[in-house]
Amino acid sequence: MLATLLVRANEIVSVDGLIDELWGESPPRTATTTLQVYVSQLRKLLHEADAEFGRDALVTRPPGYELRIDPAQLDLTVFEELHGRGREVMEQQDYRAAADLQRQALGLWRGPLLSDTPHGPLLDATAVRLAEVRTAALEQCIRAELHLGRHRELIGELQSVVAELPLREEFHAHLMVALYRSGRQADALQVFGRLRRGLVDELAIEPGRSLQALHQRILVGDPSLLRPTTRAGHASGSGHTADSGHSSDPGTASDPGPDSSSGPARSAGTARSAGAARSAGPVPAPVSAAPRPPHMPSGGSAVAQLPPADELFTGREEELAALRNVLGAPGGRLVIVTGSAGVGKTALALTVAHRTGDLFDVPVFVRLRPDGRGPLDSVGVLAGVLRRYGVRGPLPERVDELRDMLAESTDGRRVLLVLDDVADAEQVRPVLSAVPDGTVLVTCRRVPEGLAGRVVRLDVPTAREARRLFAAAAGQPADVAEGAECAGIVESCGRLPLALRAAADALTGRSRLPLGGLAARLRDERTRLAELEAASPGFRARLSDALDGVGAAGLRAFRLFGLLPAGPFAPDAAAAVLDTDVATARATTDSLTRARLLCAELPSAGRPEHHHMPELLRLLARERLDAEEDPEAVRAALARLCGAFARAVEAAGPSGPAAVDGAHPLEWFRLRLPALMAVVRQTHAARLWAECLRLVDGMTGFLEVLGAWEERDACQGLALEAAQHLGDLAAQARLLRSLGDLAWQRRRLDTAGELYERALMAADVAGAEIERCRALTGLAGLRLDAGATDAAAALVPPALDCATQDARTGFEAHRVLGLLALESGERGSAQKHFTTCLTYAASLADARLESYARRRLDESGSGGPTRPGWSEVQPGVWRLCTAT
Repeated sequence: MLATLLVRANEIVSVDGLIDELWGESPPRTATTTLQVYVSQLRKLLHEADAEFGRDALVTRPPGYELRIDPAQLDLTVFEELHGRGREVMEQQDYRAAADLQRQALGLWRGPLLSDTPHGPLLDATAVRLAEVRTAALEQCIRAELHLGRHRELIGELQSVVAELPLREEFHAHLMVALYRSGRQADALQVFGRLRRGLVDELAIEPGRSLQALHQRILVGDPSLLRPTTRAGHASGSGHTADSGHSSDPGTASDPGPDSSSGPARSAGTARSAGAARSAGPVPAPVSAAPRPPHMPSGGSAVAQLPPADELFTGREEELAALRNVLGAPGGRLVIVTGSAGVGKTALALTVAHRTGDLFDVPVFVRLRPDGRGPLDSVGVLAGVLRRYGVRGPLPERVDELRDMLAESTDGRRVLLVLDDVADAEQVRPVLSAVPDGTVLVTCRRVPEGLAGRVVRLDVPTAREARRLFAAAAGQPADVAEGAECAGIVESCGRLPLALRAAADALTGRSRLPLGGLAARLRDERTRLAELEAASPGFRARLSDALDGVGAAGLRAFRLFGLLPAGPFAPDAAAAVLDTDVATARATTDSLTRARLLCAELPSAGRPEHHHMPELLRLLARERLDAEEDPEAVRAALARLCGAFARAVEAAGPSGPAAVDGAHPLEWFRLRLPALMAVVRQTHAARLWAECLRLVDGMTGFLEVLGAWEERDACQGLALEAAQHLGDLAAQARLLRSLGDLAWQRRRLDTAGELYERALMAADVAGAEIERCRALTGLAGLRLDAGATDAAAALVPPALDCATQDARTGFEAHRVLGLLALESGERGSAQKHFTTCLTYAASLADARLESYARRRLDESGSGGPTRPGWSEVQPGVWRLCTAT
C-alpha cells in the first residue's frame, strides 16, 4: 500500500483503487475495514520515522487517501526532474550537461522498479512506464556522450544494453556507430546482422530504413561517419527517428515529433511503441566548440519531417473536408483547430497535414509545449521551426534576427507549419510575420486573443466514431463496436478520445480486463478517473491540462460546478452553487465556455439557456472540489443548489403556469428528472435532511402523473429517512401514505397495507388529520380491492369530514364512494360522487383528476366501462370488475 501511495504522492488514491492493488479481483469481504487498519498502522510507522510531521503526511481525502510528501525526498520525482532537465539541455545542444544530468538520473536506479514488492494493476502500469522512461534516459545519455566523442568508453555498456533489449534499434545503431568510430567496422556490421536475424526470425520484419541506411554507410566505409559532427539533433520521447542518410552530416537524428498528450496521437504512439523503437537510429553529434554562423540549407535540404499520422484515426470527415479545402486554396492563411484537452486536435492536424503534404515543399510540425513542460516563448518557437527546416549551429537570441532567418530559410518554398498546443498569440506572431505567404495550422484549447483566422471547432466524436475508435485501440473485432458493453464504456468516457485510449489500455495492458468487467468498473463515477489513471498513468494529468491558463476565480467556479449533476444545467443552478446572482453566473459560465471547460447547449423547448460540463471534466471538478474546498462551504453550496431546484419545481407545479421555458410543465420536469434525482441523492448523502425533504415533496405530484414508479419509490424512500432524522411525523405520515399508494398501484397489496397502517399511526401521533384521512381512503381502496365493500365503506366517513379542509382528500373520499356505488349497482349514486370529484378536481386545477372524473361520469351514465371487464379505480390504474 505504501508503494501505491508513493508513486501517486500528493494525489488522491481511491479506496477502491487501493483494494484492487492489494487484493486484485478477489478482495475479502472485510477489505474496507482491513484497509483502514493498514492505514492506521502506516500512520504509526510514519510517525515513528518523523515524529513531527509523519502522522499528518497520510490524510483522508474523499474518495480515498493522499500521501503528502516533499517531492525532493522521493527518488521517483527526483529521477523524472533530472531526466526532464537533461532533455532540455540536450535541445540546447549542451551535451556535457545533458550527459551529466542523465547519468545522475540513472544513478538513482538500484534495479527493476518494484521487483521486490507485490503489486497490482496500478503499480504494474507505473513500473512499465518508468522502465520506458529509464530506457529513454539511458538512450539520451548515450546519445549525448557519443556527441562528446566517448565512443570507446561506451562500447561495453552498449553491448550489455543490446543484450538486455535485443529489439531496440536505437541502441544497436549507437553501438554500430561506436564500434565503427573505434576502428571496428566488421564488428559494427555483425551487430546489424544479428539484429536483422532476430527481427526476421521473431517478428518477420526487416530493420527500419534509417538503420539500413546506417548499415550501408558503414559497409561502404563512409569517412564522414568516423567523427562526431557539428549538427545537433533533438531527443524526444522514448523513440527517436534516425536520420535516413539524406543529410550530408553522418550519425544524426531528427526530431520525432510531438508527444500528443491532448489527443489520440499520444495513445497511438504508445500503441506503436515497438515500431517507434524500431525506427530509432544513431545519435546526433555535438556543435563545434568554436562559434560560427548558422548553416542555412538550400531549398530542398531541410530535414524536417512530420511525425507519423495516427494509425487509429477514425471519422472526422466533415472537419477533414473543411481543412483540406482551406489548406488547398492558394495564398497564405492561418487555420486554427480548437477544442478541449484530449479531444484529438493533434491527431486531426497531423492527419490533414499528411493528406495535403504534396501541396507543400516541407511540412513542419512543432509542439509548443514540449514534453508537458511550460509553453515555449516566441524565441523558442522560432528556434524550433528553424531547426526543423535544417538550420544548424548556434542561433541568435533576438526575435527579429530569428524571424529574418526564418523568412530567408523559407523564401520561395510552399510552407505548411503545424504549430501544436498554442497558448497565446505572442508565441506565434513572429512566425506568422516571417511566412506571410505560408499556411500555418494552429491547434489550441481556446482561440488566443489577437489571432484571426479560419477556426475549426473540434468536439468529441459521434457515438459511432467513438465506438469504432475504442474497438480499434483495444484491438477488438469491428463487431464489438456495436455491442452494449462497448457503448457503455464509450459513454462513461464521455466519448473523449484521450479517455477512450486509456480505457483501451485496460484491455490490452497487463491487467487485461474483460470488456464487461471494464464497463462495470467505469460505471462508478466515484472511481472512474482512478480506473483510467491506473490503466494509463498520466491520464489525470493530461486531462488536467484543460485547466491551464484559467484564473483562480475560474478554477473555483469550475470546482463548484462539480456539484452539478451530469447533463445540462440552467443559469439559476449555476448562480446557486456560486452564491451569486444570475447575471454574474452567466458571465462566469461564458468565461468557462470560452476556456472549453463548459459547452453551451442549443436552445430548445424546456431548455432555452443551458450549459453542460463534459463528463470527465465534471468528475475532475468534483475530485478537485473534495480535495481543495472547505467541506462546510461545499455543503452550503449543495444546500443552495437543492433550494434552487425545489423552488423551480414548486413554481412549475399544478397551480403554476401552462408552460415553463416554452414547454409543458410535465415535459419540463421530465427533462430535469435525472438531475433532480441526482440532487436528492446528494443532499441525502450530505445529511441535508430539510432540503432533501422539500425537494422530494415538490417532485411527488409530477412523479405521480408521469407514472415514474422507480424514481418515485427511490426518492420518497430517501425523503422518508430525512423526515425520520428531522423527527417530522407529519412528513413521515405523508410519505408513508404516498408510498402506500405507489405499492397499491404496483399491486404489492401487503406492502401497501403495512404502509397505510404506519401512515395512520404517524398521523395520529402528529395530529395530522388530513394525512390520517388520506391513509383511511387508501385502506378503504385496499378493502374494496379485496371485495370487502362493507369494511371499505366504514373507513370513508372520517375522510368526508376533512373534505372542506383539503380538496384532494375530498376527491379521494368521493372516488372510493363512487366505486363502492358501482360495485353495488347504484349508478345514480355513483354519478353524484363522481360529479363531486369533478368539482374538487376543478378547484385543484388538476387536469389529470378532471379527466378521470369525466371518464367515470360518462361510464356510469352509459351503463358500462369503456373497457369491458375493467374498472379505472384511480387515474390511469385499472383492475378487473367484480360487478357491473
